[in-house]
Amino acid sequence: MLRDPVFNPPFNIVRASHVELGVADLARSRAFYVDCLGYIVSDEDQDALYLRAVEERNHHSVVLRKSGDIVALALGYKVASEDDLDKAAAWLKARGLPTEWPKHPHQGRTLRTHDPVGMPIDLYATMDRVKPALQDYKKHLGARIQRIDHINCFTPDVQASYDFYTELGFRLSETTETEGPNGKLWAVWLHRKGNVHDLAFTNGRGPRLHHIGVWTASALDILHICDVMATCGYLANMERGPGRHGISNAFFLYVRDPDGHRVELFTSDYLTVDPDHEPIRWTLDNPQRQTLWGHPAPKSWFEEGSLFAGVPVREPLLEARPVVAR
Repeated sequence: MLRDPVFNPPFNIVRASHVELGVADLARSRAFYVDCLGYIVSDEDQDALYLRAVEERNHHSVVLRKSGDIVALALGYKVASEDDLDKAAAWLKARGLPTEWPKHPHQGRTLRTHDPVGMPIDLYATMDRVKPALQDYKKHLGARIQRIDHINCFTPDVQASYDFYTELGFRLSETTETEGPNGKLWAVWLHRKGNVHDLAFTNGRGPRLHHIGVWTASALDILHICDVMATCGYLANMERGPGRHGISNAFFLYVRDPDGHRVELFTSDYLTVDPDHEPIRWTLDNPQRQTLWGHPAPKSWFEEGSLFAGVPVREPLLEARPVVAR
């Protein structure tokens, strides 16, 4: 069931901001994210790498933390003000959701909670600022990634996840639904910043992180990184694409980092800023939903994802299955 947009949410989330991932070997991860994909190192120590893309003014959009467990540690969202953090804490407590205030390097006051299906969420208003490298073209390496775009997660209950984030002001841009007159939500794309999505949910064993989506300036950047990865030891890390989604119209490539975390290189979606924007609705059996050219995704794309630290995984309520590449 779809809901009306909430234009005056209880607190103001601006956009998806960053992810924190547990990795086994920081040197190996640095070789992939920095030397291959082209991320810029904002800071590093023996336990963590803080990375940003060329357009970004915030200190980091990816944190890679050395960990014995290969997991996703947190999903970060920027809110508009310190006052929004206090509003968020009160609203979450009133609904019985956990709240704590962890300390994070390079980041201001941070509120951590878990959403109703268990995903760990960090909300913050301020982060250390850095000079963007947008016009420092010698730093545009690898895929020339511009900025973080979105976060995509598996959820065991798409309807529940959609309902919760819609109440927080996330607006619907596209859906995938099961066939028939009483179709159920199989996937949703939700935005705050006025493009196709800041956050998406796909039906599956969860909660788990499916991927982070990062924006490139053009499809040529994605084709270029295919050549780079194919010739510098990362051929097997290219999981899906390049191609063009039917959903979002985006040109894409999905890659896996050395620990299996998934990254989508992504460009050419569209604006959704109008308050009367109507979501595009797809059925699960539409062959152009996955790719405009009709090519289905591999089985790994529907089954594999990053666990969240300490969060149990549940089987999905919906048993519908998509078309999978043979």
